Amino acid sequence: MKVVATLCLATALHAAAPPDTFDTSAGPVKITPIQHASLMIEAGGKVIQVDPVGDFYDGLPKPDLILITDIHGDHMSPPTIAKIKKADTVIIAPGAVAKTVTDAKVLSNGEKAQQLGWTIEAVPMYNIKRGPSEGKLYHDKGRGNGYVLTYGGKRFYISGDTEGIPEMRALKNIDVAFVCMNLPYTMPPEEAADAVKAFHPKIVYPYHYRGSDLSAFQKALQNTGIEVRIRDWYAK
Repeated sequence: MKVVATLCLATALHAAAPPDTFDTSAGPVKITPIQHASLMIEAGGKVIQVDPVGDFYDGLPKPDLILITDIHGDHMSPPTIAKIKKADTVIIAPGAVAKTVTDAKVLSNGEKAQQLGWTIEAVPMYNIKRGPSEGKLYHDKGRGNGYVLTYGGKRFYISGDTEGIPEMRALKNIDVAFVCMNLPYTMPPEEAADAVKAFHPKIVYPYHYRGSDLSAFQKALQNTGIEVRIRDWYAK
């Protein structure tokens, strides 16, 4: 897979890191980190914003599609959505999100949709053992969506907030993965790396990693054949 990175840095207002471009049979896919759990995907002249939150979108193109993973404020921001969307922007989200973002098209775990030349599959994201108190989890099974996005024969995985669940470990043929890690809400880098080893993407980006030791994630994936790419999702 050929990867081309732009030579000029994106401004801090717009993005934390410059984009990477991935070749596919349908044309290039450009993915730009925005901040924390937010990223922008461009392909075929169309724009997808994933979990748009905050004031990072001035000067960026209006999205044709918005994907939302969960109800928490670092993933779902109705004011940001209202600011950046167009009249014909499609919003895809789990049912829990659609209770607040009422114009969202509901996609539940295991369901698929076709948009803008992409196949969008909602996959589980949830906690197995971590929660705010005994008997409670930060993310209940079935409430949120991770996404597997397929375009031009390439498969891109966006984990959402999750631990190293069986459904993640069972993923197949993932070319590029964006995998969360931060405590106490998801998992530490070592657990994330163990799950990544199981489904073995070609390339993995840690994201949603505030406060995590990314060197531990890198070290755990050495000599696996998985390329780890570190990007700054928290540029000031």
